[in-house]
Amino acid sequence: MTASILVVDDESTTQDTLGLFLETEGYSVAVAGSGEEALTRIEQQEFDVIVADVVMPGVSGLEVLERSRALNPSAAVILMTGHATVEMAIEALRKGACDYLQKPFVLHDLSRCVQRLLRRPPAPPEIAHVPRPRQSALGDELLVGASSVLRLVREQIARCASAPSNVLVTGESGTGKELVARAIHGASPRRHQRLVAVNCGAIPDSLLESQLFGHVRGAFTSAVQANPGLFVAAHGGTLFLDEIAELPVLLQAKLLRVIEEKQVWAVGATRPQPVDVRIIASTNRNLAGEIDAGRFRADLFYRLNVVHVLLPSLRERPEDIPLLVDHFIRRLNLKLHRRVLGVEPEALRALMTYRWKGNVRELEHVLEQAMILGDSDMLGLRHLPEELRDSPSSTPRPTDLRDAVRQFSRDHILDVLARAGFNKREAARLLGISLASLYRKLNVDAPGEDDAE
Repeated sequence: MTASILVVDDESTTQDTLGLFLETEGYSVAVAGSGEEALTRIEQQEFDVIVADVVMPGVSGLEVLERSRALNPSAAVILMTGHATVEMAIEALRKGACDYLQKPFVLHDLSRCVQRLLRRPPAPPEIAHVPRPRQSALGDELLVGASSVLRLVREQIARCASAPSNVLVTGESGTGKELVARAIHGASPRRHQRLVAVNCGAIPDSLLESQLFGHVRGAFTSAVQANPGLFVAAHGGTLFLDEIAELPVLLQAKLLRVIEEKQVWAVGATRPQPVDVRIIASTNRNLAGEIDAGRFRADLFYRLNVVHVLLPSLRERPEDIPLLVDHFIRRLNLKLHRRVLGVEPEALRALMTYRWKGNVRELEHVLEQAMILGDSDMLGLRHLPEELRDSPSSTPRPTDLRDAVRQFSRDHILDVLARAGFNKREAARLLGISLASLYRKLNVDAPGEDDAE
């Protein structure tokens, strides 16, 4: 089904230009010349995207944004203005705008913005405007993306969350395995109890046993007081064992016994303690290879691998990068006390074509570095590391020469129109053609001017 877009602007030239451009992009477009007319249209029809000017007589774009949240809660709203300030942009985003464009802008920035918003997973209509509980929203908030591979991960989380079964999460380093564990726990019946996370590779082998299973006072020289252990701490909840492949083989046997008997023997204890714990384990290693090499027990693997969630690398879902960039910029603005609004098109293209060996974690670190060293409210190519600036673009181009010329001509005309503030007479002057010729090239009716070029 063709996506529907409402363009709201009190300038008729802007309505015409944006309407024409979006229609040529394949969308169903309606236009409104005022905020009041826009609200009437929104009451009569649901739109997928609303593009509204901020400064209009009467009902402003911000008011359209606020009232559309009740009238058409599933619509993504893009605000645009020629009078932009950082404060206004932050206010627009705070009130629920999905993006913010400053006039004059390149029309293909609008196109990319619309495409990104239309790829978002839709919220159920009946709950789209209702704030979600903090715990259940955790997974949706942090597992950012709308790609098919990430939707599959979300479906697996939803299906396995309510079950008591153990889960094995695998994937490259930096893909977000702990986020999956937290999402499963947050959607499970155990969400009101603790999620206890431990990195099996970060604790020395000599201490790991007592950390996991506990010890009694005097069990060894430094045991000056009893420690119940992480299994007991997670009783009734979830224990997340990160980097499970790092667990020594001797402790693998003891972990297997805890899983089978549902009780732990603390170091130095004379009796076991019952525990009710769901285990979520993760690793970036190939456990089948570890089993063949004798470094991991096959019986423990089968106990942990009741449900297997495989996280895709960022290279497998580049279409999620714009959403991730937006998410990280908003989060880093709070952390770094910055007011960065987004990234320039060339920078976003570089981010989307780069081969992210460190996955989502590396992307976040690159953005943090760029925001720390950056000197403007938009991140540009100059703010990115050198290896990203050299990343080749993967934008497809027509192979037929006539198609390539037509595409270049159309793109150039539309870009000049945007730079001219949608003033067709000024755009024609910049292009070196007559106004009537410009109208003809745009395939709209001219106002009766001779075609003298």
